[in-house]
Amino acid sequence: MRREGVDIAVETARLWATLGFWRTSNGHTPHGAHPGEGDSFHIHGVTGPDEYTTVVNDNLFTNVMARYNLRYAARVVREIQENNPRAYSSLVERTGLGAGEPDAWDRAAEAMHIPYSESLGIHPQDAMFLEREIWDLENTPDAQRPLLLHFHPLVIYRFQVLKQADVVLALFLQGNHFTAEEKRADFDYYDPLTTGDSTLSAVVQSILAAEVGYQDLAREYFEQSLFVDLGDLHHNASDGVHVASAGGVWTALVCGFGGMRDHGGELSFDPRLPTDWPSLSYPLQWHGTTLQVTLTRDELRVVAKAGNPVTFTVRGVEYTASEGEDAVATLADQGPVVSGRPTLRQFEDARRDDGTRLSASVPVVTSTFPVISVFED
Repeated sequence: MRREGVDIAVETARLWATLGFWRTSNGHTPHGAHPGEGDSFHIHGVTGPDEYTTVVNDNLFTNVMARYNLRYAARVVREIQENNPRAYSSLVERTGLGAGEPDAWDRAAEAMHIPYSESLGIHPQDAMFLEREIWDLENTPDAQRPLLLHFHPLVIYRFQVLKQADVVLALFLQGNHFTAEEKRADFDYYDPLTTGDSTLSAVVQSILAAEVGYQDLAREYFEQSLFVDLGDLHHNASDGVHVASAGGVWTALVCGFGGMRDHGGELSFDPRLPTDWPSLSYPLQWHGTTLQVTLTRDELRVVAKAGNPVTFTVRGVEYTASEGEDAVATLADQGPVVSGRPTLRQFEDARRDDGTRLSASVPVVTSTFPVISVFED
């Protein structure tokens, strides 16, 4: 970190600080702000994870991850400055780091605009996402899917429809910044709008479905991910293995059903073991310590095989595992259980913040056009 890693943190923080800009709502610079700063920080003209929505303003995923990047870079720089002055001097020489840059990154992160709709009680995917009409996926024939092979991209871009998890991915990666109620509301909104046309999506949807309580749905998404290549679900396994999806299968096991998180460098667990699974066990390296984590319906056991003691939490209660002394957390349940899955019926009486009603439809194909197939991991 001191030699090379911090350089990446610094330059990526500079990237967001350069791409983003300040806005002032009342024309006056807020108290404590520096010249040129306002009361909110925005990032425009980006494309988030969802490839069916492009070149937008204030994409929630982008803003949330940029906020994390800015805060992380500022923290790491200060830690090096405090703990290793020689490494800090070398950093300044390598990067030309200004003394006020970390503070500026923190101010931008603190003022980062995070879109939210009061009327719908959800985080919009971007500043204009809710202005679009809803694509009725429930009534879209299988013969017209995946959408990109049957509809022109300029048609797709006009609707609320997702190729892969976007807001839901942010809820996983930065879940410590969202409440349980916000996660459930956002998942309920975006799941019926997500096509699954990308192999990168089901693993993320499985993790959040498990966390908010859709345990059967989490299992369904997990099995889709598991058989992407084994069952050739996307009819392109002959072109190679979907490596990122395969990595996501591990993540769905450990972070979805196993409930593991490491927000802010703090290890925690909130398990969601499927009802017909007797146990889930996996090895884990944590700061040089080899752990074996075993989950059953009644307990979570962490064995430290070698290394320093490891402290973690299970549903807010702290435990420590050390070599020769297992840590065992008793579990009363496997979290909330919600039956079924979210559907488009929730939109029947939904209205935007301006009072207009949301509507769902399937575009009519009026002509043919050449299609370029795009394959991904």
